[in-house]
Amino acid sequence: MSPKQNAALLDLTNANSIEELWDLHCRCMAQFGFDRLLYGFTRFRTATSLGDPDDFIVLSNIDTDYVSAFINDGLYRSAPMVRWSLENDGAASWTVLRMMMESGTVTDEERRILEFNARHKITAGYSISFRSLSDRAKGAIALIAEDGTSQDDVDRLWASSGELIQLMNNIVHLKILTLPYTPPHQSLTKRQREALEWVGGGKTMQDIATIMGLTPATVEKHLRLAREALNVDTTAQAVLKAALQNQMFISDR
Repeated sequence: MSPKQNAALLDLTNANSIEELWDLHCRCMAQFGFDRLLYGFTRFRTATSLGDPDDFIVLSNIDTDYVSAFINDGLYRSAPMVRWSLENDGAASWTVLRMMMESGTVTDEERRILEFNARHKITAGYSISFRSLSDRAKGAIALIAEDGTSQDDVDRLWASSGELIQLMNNIVHLKILTLPYTPPHQSLTKRQREALEWVGGGKTMQDIATIMGLTPATVEKHLRLAREALNVDTTAQAVLKAALQNQMFISDR
């Protein structure tokens, strides 16, 4: 690796927020010719679902109309490379899409997704599916080549720089898992977070009230609002979800 690439890797590991990390990564990948990225991660995967999209970590620099349709309208459920990512780990050329088309194994719904992508000039690229030790967790990223770039061009680039590109993306994925991420409408206030932290530390309601200088009723109000913000039924679920989102035990500096 060149000194410039070494510096880029160091910058990625030192990022203090997902916003800073994502900006750095988009600029790094653009230097390789991938000017659009779409990253997704869930900790709530089941045998039949990836969980509630509101709980996904979704990062992208593609236009918002595309991302809204792909995620919020559920198009991702039929996307061929999403299916590939769920069934595999590692990196895959989008040549696999051409092979699927030629072999006739693409469903009508998948074909509609490919046509939707083509309208947004998303036709060549690579996908990386990140390995997870948990059956509930899965993350992947689509690296989309600049408009006008052929898949053959992308494959030649990958042959020379693929290992470095995959290393950078692996680092970014692992870094994301350590940084606070708040899905829409799930942000906790400082008091809500503090109350959950004390619950997670095994304190009773009376203990928490004394520590926070509040009445037990006020503590319960903070916990109720935290449950509502996180869209869960119990305080135990709220503690787990806030911990998974790295919203607990974080510095305010």
